[in-house]
Amino acid sequence: MAGSENLVHLSDQTFDEEVLKSDVPVIVDFWAPWCAPCRAIGPIVEEIADTYAGKVKVGKMNVDEHTRVASQFQVTAIPTLLIFKDGQVAKQIIGAVAKSKIIEAIDGSL
Repeated sequence: MAGSENLVHLSDQTFDEEVLKSDVPVIVDFWAPWCAPCRAIGPIVEEIADTYAGKVKVGKMNVDEHTRVASQFQVTAIPTLLIFKDGQVAKQIIGAVAKSKIIEAIDGSL
């Protein structure tokens, strides 16, 4: 999987700069490689990164490798998508949901 060039791979070290200080809304996909529902929505997240390029930043955060941010935002189930606006969580989506649900949440945050 090559992935989208519009997708940002986040870490505990880059999170504040990439997400909390972003001047556009940011969607963060908290996931893990062993999580089947995470792999199921992965392509949807990549499509969204391409569709909303320039309007919304889309990042993925591997919760196995980066635990600080996941625990800071109380991510206890994956996949979890958090939509940040102005450094705050604006929306939370838990589980592998339909693309339309994700788009609805994004459009409501723009």
